[in-house]
Amino acid sequence: MNPGHRRLILTRHAKSSWDDPAMADHDRPLNARGTRAALELGHWLHSRGYEPDEVLCSGALRTRETWSVAAAAPLEVTPRIKFLDNLYHAGPDVMLAVLRRATGDCVMMIGHNPGIGELAQRLVSRAPSRPDFLKYPTAATLVVDFEVADWSEAAPGRGSVLDFFVPEGVR
Repeated sequence: MNPGHRRLILTRHAKSSWDDPAMADHDRPLNARGTRAALELGHWLHSRGYEPDEVLCSGALRTRETWSVAAAAPLEVTPRIKFLDNLYHAGPDVMLAVLRRATGDCVMMIGHNPGIGELAQRLVSRAPSRPDFLKYPTAATLVVDFEVADWSEAAPGRGSVLDFFVPEGVR
């Protein structure tokens, strides 16, 4: 990427299991459908050349598993990974503050709704014309480019949508 350009891959975690109602929300794993969707996401990222050099991931089990399953696809880049508890159910303002401290050229952020969907809507200058963008279903992924030299300059309404993906089993 050129020095005045940054790319964000904004992903909602894949579908998680509700099999154990006594389990703490933070500890819920992916279910089978979520695992398939995360693997599809990883293949999609690789096929498009969207490979992050930094991953900012909520500390919840389902977000960590979304990353680990997606990364099992043949990714060519080994990113720096940060599991951040402040991204667990974070609102868009907290997520933007975390992003502004990022150091990678291509950053992937994996989080939760409603915050991740709200951040996606705020960051883009024009939303994709897909009805599922506003819902931001599980494993939904927005790829958005910013003409900024540093993430500290990222601001609402300044991102240009490059791509939006929802795995087949989620649509």
